[in-house]
Amino acid sequence: MCTNIVYEWLKTLQLPQYAESFVDNGYDDLEVCKQIGDPDLDAIGVAVPHHRRRIHEAVRRLKEAD
Repeated sequence: MCTNIVYEWLKTLQLPQYAESFVDNGYDDLEVCKQIGDPDLDAIGVAVPHHRRRIHEAVRRLKEAD
């Protein structure tokens, strides 16, 4: 898979295994990732509760950085 900003972001979260699913579901930019909610994580295939929490926390930080 090609390296992109979403892959790098997920790598910092120690969740790079979801990068392809994120991109396949249209989450190929951090601006788009700021909109992620539980239904999106279901569609992407993030089922592990602590992975979901880690992503939600990271999304919150992205929003605060604006």
